[in-house]
Amino acid sequence: MQFMLLFSRQGKLRLQKWYVPLCDKEKKKITRELLQTVLARKPKMCSFLEWRDLKVVYKRYASLYFCCAIENQDNELITLEIIHRYVELLDKYFGSVCELDIIFNFEKAYFILDEFLLGGEAQETSKKNVLKAIEQADLLQEKNGLHSKFHLVQLWRNNPEANT
Repeated sequence: MQFMLLFSRQGKLRLQKWYVPLCDKEKKKITRELLQTVLARKPKMCSFLEWRDLKVVYKRYASLYFCCAIENQDNELITLEIIHRYVELLDKYFGSVCELDIIFNFEKAYFILDEFLLGGEAQETSKKNVLKAIEQADLLQEKNGLHSKFHLVQLWRNNPEANT
């Protein structure tokens, strides 16, 4: 995998992970081109397309597009499964992930992606193992007194009377 982009239906980039070295100017150009190309496609069209010397695989979940660029010899269906597994991991962690979860907890979305993919390749296919690693990292953060915004909101929701 060359890169993964997450963007909204409105064309707002929400997450980007590059697995090949490119200058910022080239990244912006690629992002702009792919946003326009994918957003212009009709919903019933194939989720694979030839683009430059790569294949682009994308999938829409709710208001977010998950878009990956792969080499021509790579398998599109495996890439779709990788996208789906990442969405499943986000859903398990956030409890039905939405765009706002990605916006306000982008560091956790990147962390989950990094636990799952390494150098653009799936390093851990077990959801259980990835979620266990994330849980351990969260416990370590809590132990060190570092709370993510997501966990502070969860604590508040679980104990609202303590916040009045």
